[in-house]
Amino acid sequence: MKLKISLFIAFFIAISVNVFAQDKNVTLPPNWFNLDLVSNGYFGISTEKAYTELLKDKKPKQKIIVAVIDGGTDINHEDLKDVLWTNAKEIPGNGIDDDGNGYVDDIHGWNFLGSKKGNLAYDNLELIRIKRKFEPRYRSTIMTTVLDSTEKKEYALYKRVQADFGKKYEDATSTFPIYIAIKKVMDSVAMINKKEVPSLEDIEKYKADDETEEYVKKIIRKGAKEEGNIEKFYTSIKKGYEELEVMLKYNLNVNYDQRAELVGDDYSNSEQRNYGNADVIGPKADHGTHVSGIIGANRGNGIGILGVANNVSIMTIRVVPEGDERDKDVANGIRYAVDNGARIINMSFGKSYKWDKKAVDDAVKYAEFKGVLLVHAAGNDNKDNDIEDNYPTKYYDSPEAIAYANANQKPDISKFIPPKTEEMVNGQMSRRPDPFAKPKPLDSAKFNLPHANNWIEVGASSYKDDDNLKASFSNYGKNNVDVFAPGFMINSTIPGSKYEEYDGTSMAAPVVSGLAALVLSYYPELNPTQLRDIIMKSVTKVDHKIKYKNDRDENVRVPFSDICVSGGIVNAYNALKLAESYQLSK
Repeated sequence: MKLKISLFIAFFIAISVNVFAQDKNVTLPPNWFNLDLVSNGYFGISTEKAYTELLKDKKPKQKIIVAVIDGGTDINHEDLKDVLWTNAKEIPGNGIDDDGNGYVDDIHGWNFLGSKKGNLAYDNLELIRIKRKFEPRYRSTIMTTVLDSTEKKEYALYKRVQADFGKKYEDATSTFPIYIAIKKVMDSVAMINKKEVPSLEDIEKYKADDETEEYVKKIIRKGAKEEGNIEKFYTSIKKGYEELEVMLKYNLNVNYDQRAELVGDDYSNSEQRNYGNADVIGPKADHGTHVSGIIGANRGNGIGILGVANNVSIMTIRVVPEGDERDKDVANGIRYAVDNGARIINMSFGKSYKWDKKAVDDAVKYAEFKGVLLVHAAGNDNKDNDIEDNYPTKYYDSPEAIAYANANQKPDISKFIPPKTEEMVNGQMSRRPDPFAKPKPLDSAKFNLPHANNWIEVGASSYKDDDNLKASFSNYGKNNVDVFAPGFMINSTIPGSKYEEYDGTSMAAPVVSGLAALVLSYYPELNPTQLRDIIMKSVTKVDHKIKYKNDRDENVRVPFSDICVSGGIVNAYNALKLAESYQLSK
C-alpha cells in the first residue's frame, strides 16, 4: 500500500522540531542516576557519595521489603535473583497454601492476572471498558432524551470516552503504517546484508523503490542521529511498532476481553481477594524487571548495575497487563504487599480513567494505617497533574470530593465543536492559538480535599543541570507532583540477564522507592509521614528556570517550584543526613 507522503513529512518534522526534548546523542555513565552533580557533573541523587561518605562505617539495621506492583519481574535475572523477597512460610511447588494467606505457592509474590488456565497478557484501556459498559445504554441518546442526574453523569462520561477513543484510534491508525514502512525498510536492508540491524551505510546504499521509501530513508538518517545511533533508533521503531500493534489489536478493541476466560474472578466483586496464580514473571516482564533493578539490583556481585538500595528484598506483584491495569487488581496488590511485610510499594503505572476507585482508596487507607509508603509515577504525557487526572491518585473519592465535583462541573460544550484553525508555519500546517482563550483557572481548594499522607508522586528529570532538566515527556504539577528524580536514559535490568536504557516517570519512581528503602534500612523507626517529609525536605533545590510546553502548547520557562511541590530533585546524601538529625532530635 502506498502511503501519503504528507504523513511521512509530518513524522519527519515531528522528530525534528521538539526543541525541548533531551539530546539522546550522548553516552552517559550507566550509573548516572546514582552520581553527584558537583563531584561527577551529572544530576543524579548522590547515592554513591552517601555510601562513601556517610555509610562506610555503618551497617543497615533492617532489610526493607519493597513491593513492585507492575507487569511482572524476571526473578531469574543475574542481578536480581539474590535480592528477591521469599516467603519463608511457603513450601515451593507443593500446590498447598502452607501459610494460609489464601495464595498457593506465593514464593516471591503473586500474579493477579492469571489462573490455572494461564496468564492475561493484554487488556483494554479503561476508556474502552467504560465505553463497553455504557454504549448499549447511551448509544441512541439524543438531546431530547430525558435523563436523571445519575444518567446525566454517566452520559457525560460516555461522551468523554467516545471522544478520547476517537482521537486515540485516529492517532494509532495514522501512525502505525509509518512504523510498518520504516520497520519494513530496515528489516529488508538488514536481511539483504545478513545483519540483525542495518548500518547507516547499508541504508544509504539501498535503492528505494519509490518516493515513500526515499522519505523513509530520510527518517532513518534523522532518527539515528537523534537517538545517538541506528541501533537505538531501530529499537525505538520496533518498540513503537509493537506498542501500536497492541494498541489496535487489544487496547482499543471493544470486542476484546479475555478477563473472564484467563483470570476467572468475579470482576464485579471488589471484595474478592483470592484469585490469580504464582507466576510473577508473566508473559512480558520488561517493565517490572527494569523497575526492580533500579530499586535494588545487587550492589555487591560485581556484575550488572548498582541499584539504589543495598539492603532490600524485592516483592513482585503482577497487576499491570499490556493495557490499563484494573482497580480491583491494584487494590488487591496493595493489600497483598502490606499483609506480607512490604514497607514501601512502588507503582509505576497510571491511567486517565477510574472504574472502582473506592476499592483502591480503601487499600491505600489500609496501607497508611499499617505504616506503608506508596510511591507513584506521575505519568509521561507532559501534562499538568493539577488539571489532568492520572489514576490512581492520593485523593479519596470522599463525600467532600464528591460535593466539590458536583459544585464545579464543567459546562457541556459537546454540542458545539468549533472549526480547527490552521496556518502554515515553516512550510507545515500548525494549529493557530485561539487569541480569545484564557488560561484555565486553578482552584487550590481541591488540593485540600481528603487524601493519603503516605503517598509520593514522582516526576522525571534529566542528567544535565540546565533549562532542559525536566524530562520533556514528564507530567508535572505545582500541587500534585511532589518531587522529581532521574528518569531519562536509565540503564537497568531487563529479562534474560540483560540491561537496557529506558525513559519514563516509571524509572523515576523506583529511584525514589530505592531511596526510601535505603533511608528506612538505616532508620527503620521512621513512619511513612516522616519518611515522606525527609525525602521532600532533602531535595536538591533547582535555583534556575526550566523550560517545557504547557497545557496550551506554549513554550514557557518557569521556576522549578512551579512544576512540583518540593522544587527539587531527590538526594540520597541529603536525605540520610536529615534522617540522622531526626534521630538525634528525639
